[in-house]
Amino acid sequence: MKEEVSEVNIHPDDYVNDLYKEDPLLAEVIQTIKEKGMPEVSVAPAYGRLLTFLVQTSGAKKVLEIGALGGYSGICLSRGMSEDGRLTSLELKEEYAALAHAHLTKAGYGEKVEYKIGPAADSLEALKKEGEKFDFFFIDADKENYPVYLEYAIQLANPGAIIAGDNCFLRGRTLNTEKNGPSVKAVRKFNESIATDERLMSTMLPAYDGLALAIVK
Repeated sequence: MKEEVSEVNIHPDDYVNDLYKEDPLLAEVIQTIKEKGMPEVSVAPAYGRLLTFLVQTSGAKKVLEIGALGGYSGICLSRGMSEDGRLTSLELKEEYAALAHAHLTKAGYGEKVEYKIGPAADSLEALKKEGEKFDFFFIDADKENYPVYLEYAIQLANPGAIIAGDNCFLRGRTLNTEKNGPSVKAVRKFNESIATDERLMSTMLPAYDGLALAIVK
C-alpha cells in the first residue's frame, strides 16, 4: 500500500527564516525604512547572509553596490569584506545614501564605504572612464535599467568577479506572461542575459524573490 505524503504546511522561505535569530541591527534598518515611508524592498535576510558569505569566501576587496536604500545590503556586504575591503555604493537619492551611511557607521563600516549620488548609469560610466575594477557587484536598484547595470558590471569586473542581482521574479510578475510593463521586460532581459551570456557562468536561486548569481570569466 502506497504511503500517503502529508501536505507541507509551511513555506520553505518561512522555514529558513525561522531557523535564524533576528539580527537586531538589520531589524533596526528595516524598521527605520518603514518609519520613513521608504520602499520596503531590502534584500531578504537569507540572501543578505548569502551576500556576506559570498563576499567573504571570494575574498572580494572592492565591492560595488547599485542601490543603497537604507543600508541593509551595504551592511551585509561589508560584513564579508576583509580589513582592507572597500564598498562603493551608488544611490539616486541623497537622503537614502545619508541614512544608509548612518546605518553603516553604526555597524562599524562607515569609513569603508563611499557613496556616489545620482543616476547609477552615470556613476557607472564615470567609474568606467576612471578605469575602476571591482571583485563583487550587487544589483538592487531601479529595475528598468537592470540590463544596463549588468553590462557595466561585466565591463567593470576583475576576472572571476561575482555579480548578484536581486528581485529576478518581481514578486511573480516576470513569471506571468500577461505582465509586460517596462520593468518586467527589463528584468526578463536581465535574467535571460545572465543565463546565456558567454562571458558569464551563472545560476539563479528560486527562493524569496529570486537571486541571480554569476561569475565573470
